[in-house]
Amino acid sequence: MNIIDSSLWIDYFNGKLKNNSIIGKIEDSGNQCVPSICLYEVYKKIFSEKDEPTACFYTSFMQNATVINVTPQIAILAARLGKELKLPMADSIIYATAQIHDAEIYTQDKHFDGLWNVHYFVKA
Repeated sequence: MNIIDSSLWIDYFNGKLKNNSIIGKIEDSGNQCVPSICLYEVYKKIFSEKDEPTACFYTSFMQNATVINVTPQIAILAARLGKELKLPMADSIIYATAQIHDAEIYTQDKHFDGLWNVHYFVKA
């Protein structure tokens, strides 16, 4: 299972993502889970840069994959990981979701660099 971090989704939707292997992962919704916090981050960014219909369209596309809501188990693990790894709240929720669902994270977010099961790509 794969998790695409919000940074990659946003670049994908804005046509700025050029890495074909990551684009393939994004478009493989059958092998992907989307933490609900990623829907929040993408919607907020696209809504602020473009408009609400575009934000709705893009987040609807993301929901072709399995959406994972924040459960008590994810919340508690995220709090622990956030403290241990000094991760911001959204990143700790994404990382906890990946650990619980045995997923790999694909991201351009520096906070994830060097963490287990994370594929970090420097933003172009």
